Amino acid sequence: MGIILVPGFMLDADLWSDVIHDLATFGPIIHADPMGALSIEDMAEKTLAVAPNTFAVVGFSMGGYVAREIQRIAPQRVSKLVLLATSARGDSDLQARRKVAIADADPSAFRGLSRQSIRRSLSPEREEDNALVERIHAMSVRLGGQTFRNQAVFRRDGDLDKLPTIDCPTLIVAGGKDRLRSLEEAAEMQSAIPDAQMKIIEVGHMIPMEAPAELSPLLRAFLSG
Repeated sequence: MGIILVPGFMLDADLWSDVIHDLATFGPIIHADPMGALSIEDMAEKTLAVAPNTFAVVGFSMGGYVAREIQRIAPQRVSKLVLLATSARGDSDLQARRKVAIADADPSAFRGLSRQSIRRSLSPEREEDNALVERIHAMSVRLGGQTFRNQAVFRRDGDLDKLPTIDCPTLIVAGGKDRLRSLEEAAEMQSAIPDAQMKIIEVGHMIPMEAPAELSPLLRAFLSG
């Protein structure tokens, strides 16, 4: 079958390191490349170009938008869809204005995501976990300033109205203590996608890194079901 893993904003393959062993039995694993893409649509097209004929796609946060775009482009190739800590809402006016400001930033000045913003992506119980914070920060440093600039200006269009067309089995996983994406946003997707399942894990936004022991069995059960 094969599995495509799509990371979130300024994250790379290390996002999945703690769960990937449990996914290997489902076939080859392909990591969507976070570098070089200029839009959600471009990242989806580039990922499809290296994907097997059929596959499950797992999208985290921003990667959830990419995963849904992949499913829309090639629905006959997507066997299952997993949406982690994501949303189907579009950019707010404030987010759109911030993207305009970031577009003018100098990529060479980028030194990684701020640790303050990283801590907010974790549950309150984990925000002082310095090892985890540094691991997340290191991913953003590896991706660099140009990728930051590219991803920061990705346009995220709301696609709630398109969700009823998803015709493959879908699992939505939300963090009960997520301060970036709400349970309401997860519930909106579950209501709109036919027969979608929804599971809640009581952690923050960074589910694959905060709760791999809880996430792995959910993914295995869904992918093998």
